[in-house]
This record gives sequence, structure tokens and C-alpha cells, in this order.
Amino acid sequence: MADADAIRVVIAEDSAILRDGLVQLLTERGFAVMSAVGDAVSLEQVVADDPPDVAVVDIRMPPTFTDEGLRSAIRLRRDHPGVGILVFSQYVETRYAAELLAGGAAGIGYLLKDRVADVADFAEALVRVASGGTALDPEVVTQLMGASRHSDALTGLTPREREVLALMAEGRTNSAIATSLTVSEGAVEKHIANIFAKLDLHATSSDHRRVLAVLRYLEV
Repeated sequence: MADADAIRVVIAEDSAILRDGLVQLLTERGFAVMSAVGDAVSLEQVVADDPPDVAVVDIRMPPTFTDEGLRSAIRLRRDHPGVGILVFSQYVETRYAAELLAGGAAGIGYLLKDRVADVADFAEALVRVASGGTALDPEVVTQLMGASRHSDALTGLTPREREVLALMAEGRTNSAIATSLTVSEGAVEKHIANIFAKLDLHATSSDHRRVLAVLRYLEV
């Protein structure tokens, strides 16, 4: 995982107070904030001019304050696949969130503003997304699940395997999953191996099975 001082960030947030606050907080923690803008058009322009490592994107921005930010994030994901996307919003927009994740969960995060209580946790999530990892708020996962049509293969998972897969979808490491479920890392590894087998995800040189399993879990 990269160090914060090696990570270049662009912020898209329509609230001037929150935008300036994010700039200050991230700068103090060693991130290089390249630009901070208040609308989706400006976001896409600054990323096109000089792609950052990660973009922090609000959902509701001018002109309609509905879903401009999330739709912009989807376009950035398509046009600049190397740029990590961390959606940071008060809302869960399941339709476009699923579309954002459909291209691969690596380098994607979705956190809810009112559920981030620790700045250090936010910074850690930003580093993880910039490094190609995943950071999904549990509430986002829950709502995406509610909007999903799971494949038949998921019905073969045990309740414990579903718990493990849900925590994988949140971007948790094996160690963090073990701590959350109060089991050993070895037990978590066995559960994950079972999940891969039941979802018919074989090891290859190009596919990341952990990401593929999460996508299957969030499949719509």
C-alpha cells in the first residue's frame, strides 16, 4: 500500500466549507491535493488535464444536484481506468453505484459522510483505493444487496461464508475479517477458498478472484 505523501488527489464537492475542510485534512496528512472543484464538469476537466491517483467525488452536484457526481465517476472510470474513485456522499444511489462497480471493484470506494467518525479511517480508505483496493461502507453493501438479483451459486454459500463475503465486499483484509468474526485467519482463508470453489472462480494469471467474488456478490 502506498504512503499518503505519494498519493495525488482531486476533490469534487459542491459544499465550499466541506471542500476546503477536506483539502486541509488531507494536506495535513501528507496527501498531495492537486485540485478541489465544485461540479462534475470541472472534475472531468482537471482529471483529463492531469490524472491523479484518486478522485474523491460527491454524488449530488450542480446543476441539478441529483446524481451528476456519480455519473461523472462512471465516465472517469471508463476514460481513466488507472484513477481510483472514492465516492463520498450522504446518499446511497444503488443504480449508478452498481454500474460503477460493474467494471471491477478494484480501486473503488463508497463511503457515507455521516458514518465516517474517524479521519484516520477515511485517510486509510483513500490510500487503499488509490492503491487498487476497495473501501465500501457496510450500509452501501447492504443497500446494493437489497437491489441485487443474486446468482444461483450464492444460494450454495453457508451463512458464515456469506458473512465473510460481505466483509470482503467492504474491503476488509483477512486479518480484519478474522477479528470481526472472532475466528482465526486460517479459518477465514478456508471460508474464502470455499467461496471461490462454490462460485467457480479458478485461479488465473489475469483475474483477481477476490474482486470477482465481490462483483458476483453485488451483481445486479
